[in-house]
Amino acid sequence: MPTQKVLESFIARVESNQHADAIAEFYAENASMRENQAETRIGRDNLIARERSVLARAKSVTSECVRPIFVSGDRVVIRWKFRFVWLDDTVTEMEEIAYQRWEGNQIAEEQFFYDPGQRQPK
Repeated sequence: MPTQKVLESFIARVESNQHADAIAEFYAENASMRENQAETRIGRDNLIARERSVLARAKSVTSECVRPIFVSGDRVVIRWKFRFVWLDDTVTEMEEIAYQRWEGNQIAEEQFFYDPGQRQPK
C-alpha cells in the first residue's frame, strides 16, 4: 500500500507532465500496464520507452488528476484528464480511470479504462 506522501508525489509528477519519469520512479521493475482489454505491456523499461514514443508525437500535454483518489489496501483508483496537442496541431482530450495494484510504494500492475473513441484527434 502506498503512503499518502508517495501517492501525492506520483500524482504531482504526472500532473507536471513528466510521464516517463513517473514510470521510472514509481513503477516496479517488472510492472505491467494494460489499456482497456488490449495486450498487457510488461517491464518498466518497456513502459518508459512506449511513453516516450507517445510523448514524442505531441507538442504539449496537459494532465489533471480529478479527485478524490480511492485507496483500499494495495489498490488505488485515479481519474485522469489529459489533453494532447499533436505535432500536426490536432487535439485529443481523454478522460480515463487508472486501476492500480501497488507493492509497497511502487506500482506493480495498472489497467486503464476509457472510451476508445476519445483517442481520435479533433
